[in-house]
Amino acid sequence: MAAALPRRWQLLLLGLALAVLLAAAPATEAWTGEIRGRVVCDVCGDAAIGPEDHALEGAEVAVLCITKSGEVINYQAFTNSKGTYTVAETMPESDRWGSCLARPISSFHQHCTRRGDTHSGVKFTYSKPSGNSHTVKTFLYKPANAPLYCS
Repeated sequence: MAAALPRRWQLLLLGLALAVLLAAAPATEAWTGEIRGRVVCDVCGDAAIGPEDHALEGAEVAVLCITKSGEVINYQAFTNSKGTYTVAETMPESDRWGSCLARPISSFHQHCTRRGDTHSGVKFTYSKPSGNSHTVKTFLYKPANAPLYCS
């Protein structure tokens, strides 16, 4: 009859067996979401994007999301040279975004620093499947003084 394995060998084998089981177990399905938008300088302050308006680089936008599990996640994004910002996250499907609020924080442009629209933010339900993005309406800033050609 074979001799019993020493206790430490038994624990080692048990640990290895557990590791093999965990490695073979199906992983939690991952979900990826993306939120994007634009920030524009509304040069004439007419609340409409026209040919005189331009993208704002470096504008700060905050995006606050509540997940399906109730966790609150706050993101900070800055616009690129085309005035666009993006936030993205990969998480378990059970923790995916449920609803979000995007709001402009500030513009560092030398002339276009005043909020150009009356909305302090945009609330939305995030119902996109994994790998898709939600586009938020464009946020506007305007200069303190509109150019004379706008009159």
